[in-house]
Parts: sequence; C-alpha cells; structure tokens
Amino acid sequence: MPKVIKIKRGLDIPIKGKAEKILVQADPSEMYAVKPIDFAGLTPKLTVKVDHEVKAGSPLFFDKYHPEVLFTSPVSGKVVSITRGERRRILEVVVKADPQIAYESFRQGDPESMEREEVIENLQKSGLWPFIRQRPYHIIANGSDIPKAIFISGFDTAPLAPDYDFVLKEERDAFQTGIKALSKLTEGDIHIGVNGTFPVCDVFKDLDRVQLHHFRGPHPAGNVGIQIHHIDPINKGDIVWTVNPQDVVIIGRLFEKGIFDASRIVALAGSEVKTPRYFKTMLGACIVPLVKDNVKEGNLRYISGNVLTGKKILNDGYIGYYDSLVSVIPEGDHYDFLGWALPGLSKFSMSRTFLAWLTPNREFTMHTNLNGGKRAFVMTGQYEKVLPMDIYPVHLLKAILVEDIDKMENLGIYEIAEEDLALCEFVCTSKTEVQSIVRNGIELMIKELG
Repeated sequence: MPKVIKIKRGLDIPIKGKAEKILVQADPSEMYAVKPIDFAGLTPKLTVKVDHEVKAGSPLFFDKYHPEVLFTSPVSGKVVSITRGERRRILEVVVKADPQIAYESFRQGDPESMEREEVIENLQKSGLWPFIRQRPYHIIANGSDIPKAIFISGFDTAPLAPDYDFVLKEERDAFQTGIKALSKLTEGDIHIGVNGTFPVCDVFKDLDRVQLHHFRGPHPAGNVGIQIHHIDPINKGDIVWTVNPQDVVIIGRLFEKGIFDASRIVALAGSEVKTPRYFKTMLGACIVPLVKDNVKEGNLRYISGNVLTGKKILNDGYIGYYDSLVSVIPEGDHYDFLGWALPGLSKFSMSRTFLAWLTPNREFTMHTNLNGGKRAFVMTGQYEKVLPMDIYPVHLLKAILVEDIDKMENLGIYEIAEEDLALCEFVCTSKTEVQSIVRNGIELMIKELG
C-alpha cells in the first residue's frame, strides 16, 4: 500500500451542479482571446495591431522584462480588437478564428534527445513557456533558473472542479511526452500528487523520473502549493516549478506534432447550468457556444475557474489561460429577511449556524452575496481550521499589511499563493479580501528582493 498523506484541515464546499462525466464537442467559437491579466507580474508589449493576420502559434505580445517569453495565438485568424482598461492597461487581445486553423511550425521530436536549452527555446518560441510557473511568488518561471523539482497536482478538490482522471484518459501519450520535456528542465524529480481515495489512473503510471504522492482529505488537498508544503517545503532561496495537468498535455503535443495545439477539455458546472458536462474546446475560447440555451434565466455570475479563485467574466467572455472550468452561479443581488439570523435548511455554513448540518450530504445553491459588510480584522481561529499548512495565516496577513519584509519571510510568504488561502477568505467573519492581500505581499517581495 502506498503511503497516503492525510489532510485533515480544510473544507469541501457542496455546491450544486457538478459536471456529469459526459464529453461533448463544443460548437466552434468565433472569437478567442488571450488575456494579459491572467499572468501575475506581467508587463505586456504588443507585437500585433488590429487587422493583423495570425496563425496558431503566432506571437500576440511578450513580457517587457523577459522578451524571450512570448504569448501566442491559440488559433489562426485576424486580430479584431485589443481591449484596454485603466491607464491603457491591456486586458484582452481578441482573434476572430478562421474556419480552418493554420499553424506555425516549431521543432518536432523526442525531447529526451534534445538539450535543456533546446527544450526551453521550443517552449518559448511556441508560446507554451507561460504554462510553467514558479514558487515562490506563483509567477511565470524564469528559464535561466534551475528548479530543485517540478510539481504537478493530478487532482483538483476545488468546488465543482473537473475530474482529471476523466479529462486525461485519452491523453496518455501526450502527457508522457510532456513529462519527458519537463524532466529536461530540472535536475530533481517531477512530483505528481494523486487522489489517495481512488486508484491511480493509467495516465500517471510508469513515468520515468516521476514520484507519485497520494493525498486524501478536503479542499485544498488538491492545491499544488499544499502538496509542495507536505512533500518538500520551500525555503528562502529555493525555486520549484509547477504545471497544470492539461498544460502538460499541450506541451507534449508540441513535441509530437511541432505545433501549438491549444485544444482542451473544459467543465461547465454550477447550479444555474441546465446540463453541466464537459466540453472539448480551445484555450481562450468564448463561452457562448457552451452556455447558449444551457443556463437558467436570471441575473447570473459567470466565472472562468472555480468560485473561490476564478475571475468574473461576461456571458460572452473568454476562458482563462490556466482554467479548465467555467462556473455559473446566481448573482448575490437579493437580501434575506433577518439575514444570517434567520435559520433554515437551505443555507450552508462551516459552523453550525444554520441547520444544514442535519443533512450532511446535501448540495446547495450558493450565490455571491457576502451576507454582511466588512468589519475589523479580528483573531477568530477560523483560518487555521481550513489551511493545512504550518504557518500563522493571520500574522502573515498582518505582516503584509504593514509591509514588514522580515516577518513576511519568517511567516511563510515564500510558500503561499492566493489559491492556498482562498478558503480563509470564504470563511472570514470580517469579509477580508485575503487573496488580494497575499498578491500585494508577493508583489512587494518581488519589488524589494527581486
């Protein structure tokens, strides 16, 4: 029996509307977008203008401070708009797709026969390098670094999260090729965290230079940051890289086919979806073909990603660069009589504030209402109940707020990303925007220490 790492602290949020394991080929989207706001710490510089013709794999923009890191189009077609926000910040580069996709050509071959620099160059020229992110700071990796290890979480415990065993079952060869490419980038091992509750799927078996680690427990057990903490914690000066499982597949296709094949499987889920299921689509696709005639009426919140860490998008918005889930839930635009003081069976609470604990297997329709206003940042012990890391989250957040670099280092800023403390924000009595504070702290560390 393999050793199982048991995660005891955390919380599974029982939201109604998990996707059925039915795979549907989505209707082709007319528009696709790559969004610089998906990449923390990025200062984009455009390489295209409106009406430029591009192929799948053609650069759209690059990182101002790392020009070798390109961000490429997932499809061929014409650039139809460049959306800007405040201070002319680039929000989206939108491409209208051709009926038949044409591809840029990149190096094809067995990555094991290539040198490390050749693998990196192929990933950077094709625009696939941004799939590789580093800890600390949860930003795009620097190719000049050599990480001590690479971590992949092979399961996701977030609310309504897709089942990677189902998503990857037809992608064994591409996944293994992707692992071969990643193994050239580190002198250490590749660690894959798998769900210890179920048998290991075939995709993760018999991989060279890979260590499997079995985890069992509530969310955030599936977060790669939590797994790193329990396998090989990050200390000052350490660098590790992380990759999402479906992104490993896209990397594998690059070396197998010599093209940027951006097809991926996305789960459409949530209580407001009529038939939640899985769709085969493309990175950056518009969600209209997924949600058309498939959502209930009313004022709805569309989220690219899960309800804890995802980004709000419009009903004709685009799937995020790292996302394999689109969530649809009711907008919190109504208020209950007596608010939280009104008991009932239809409300979920981590504590026994409501009577939902009488039906432990029940799923709930949850909306975006905060159920109260912001209050003083108080010590409640709530955060520690849902964060399975040996750090003091409240003390760390307060150190960030007062910009005390030394305390931030001592309290674990190198180990965390926003997603690791997302549950703290969910359970917070004070309605504190924990994830924003964490990102501000990370940006401060980058600014001060590099």
